[in-house]
Amino acid sequence: MARSKYSFKVIAIAALAGSAALASTTVLAFEPKGKVECIAPSDPGGGWDFTCRSVGTVLEELDLVPRSVQTVNMAGAGGGVAYAHTVSKRAGDEQLLVAASTATTTRLAQGQFPGMDAEMVNWIGALGADYGVIAVSADSDYQTLNDLMDALKEDPRAVKFAGGSAKGGWDHLKVLIAAQAAGVENLPRIPYLSYNNGGEAMTQVIGHHVDAFTGDITEAQGFMESGDLKVLAVLSDERLPGEFADIPTAKEQGIDAVGPNWRGFYMPADISDEAKAYWTESLDSLYDSQQWQDLMSANGLMPFHMSGDEFDTYVKEQIAEIKQLSTDIGLIQQ
Repeated sequence: MARSKYSFKVIAIAALAGSAALASTTVLAFEPKGKVECIAPSDPGGGWDFTCRSVGTVLEELDLVPRSVQTVNMAGAGGGVAYAHTVSKRAGDEQLLVAASTATTTRLAQGQFPGMDAEMVNWIGALGADYGVIAVSADSDYQTLNDLMDALKEDPRAVKFAGGSAKGGWDHLKVLIAAQAAGVENLPRIPYLSYNNGGEAMTQVIGHHVDAFTGDITEAQGFMESGDLKVLAVLSDERLPGEFADIPTAKEQGIDAVGPNWRGFYMPADISDEAKAYWTESLDSLYDSQQWQDLMSANGLMPFHMSGDEFDTYVKEQIAEIKQLSTDIGLIQQ
């Protein structure tokens, strides 16, 4: 079995921590008033859009917001446009949530948000994790992950991948992690085409303009159900439950690659401690609710929950780990 030297141990440990939520014991001085916004750093249809709209709906159902949560799509630069907007124009805005994920920490780790770092926002919490998938069109000649990796071993440019993150982003890294674990050489030569979201990338694959899709299970679900997309592997330690149980893991195909993508939020700098505590505890309450657990189950999200200082520490550690990985495979030049 080929084995990757990158285990993403911090991610795996955090995922096992699961549903350890902080109980609210005090009456908070802050409560949101009027419109609450959630910025999805993508066009409609991607994972960040899903995060904003799903969380907004459950926040409304639990009466944790006074009115509806408005999703604002702000695509560009792999999340960099939304990050810059939050840092430069929304400081102190206590009614703004911004969807984030491992894709966000990846771009920060690689210095892709010029002049900005993780200290410039407040990391509020994570509410589940997507697991990465590698997929092809239903009529593709590639029947297994090993078929696809064998083609890359023969010629690293033989398979073109499409994903919803920018080049060097988390979707791109998932391919490189799997390829490295499979023993593919010259990883930077593997073609990767970036699209604004996973839906657009999958459309290119289904239309036979690109060979393979790299993204997350929640993005691929609709095209799987329609029969247009064939998932060759899920990048998880074990098979996922429910309707995803028939999808083989990369590990069981002899490729030790795991790629979870947490889903969560950051907020602008300069918000009050009371506002940060309110949103942290609100997300804790949301995660523990039956509504959210049902939504996770229906959409392929796996247990993964952290908030407050624990989440802040986790984000900083993940950035350091991804930075080292990106350097080792040539995405960051020293």
